[in-house]
Amino acid sequence: MSRISADTMAKALIAAQAMDPQQKAQLADELFRAQPNLLGSVVVLPRLGVALPKVDFAAEILFVCFLAMRESGLTWPVITEDDQDCQLRRFVAITRFGDDLDESLRERSMQQYIADHPEKDLLAYVTAETSKWLARITPEETDKYVMLAIWNLVNCIAFVALPGLKGKTHRGRVK
Repeated sequence: MSRISADTMAKALIAAQAMDPQQKAQLADELFRAQPNLLGSVVVLPRLGVALPKVDFAAEILFVCFLAMRESGLTWPVITEDDQDCQLRRFVAITRFGDDLDESLRERSMQQYIADHPEKDLLAYVTAETSKWLARITPEETDKYVMLAIWNLVNCIAFVALPGLKGKTHRGRVK
């Protein structure tokens, strides 16, 4: 069962869209205190050569994700660098696996990934926003860093163990 519902996602999106620059700065401060590593994964993008408008896109995704976490009413642990590294390795492995498949099997693999994802509403939001973003930008080599950062946000949120589950991940697997 998802921890972030469609209703929660809608409320987070509405709240993020209504924010002015000062409110976004305050949210960034809150993010720094609550989830510094998630914020860091976006703040580092300019050092990787990503243009500021593209960093802004990643920041907007992060803000909505963070607001959704907050709106869920759950107590979220700090997502660590180890959590991020683990999810990044997992995502890259899944992506590379798909590269070696023919088109039909790749499609089935993607459908299975989506069907098995524990945060389908969060995943759907990020997928839709990413598709819109890709359609309006001029592609650059550094876009891969933006993509990896935002997909890693989704997966870190989806698979982090919540307090009270004693060593188990979201889906009940022992770490």
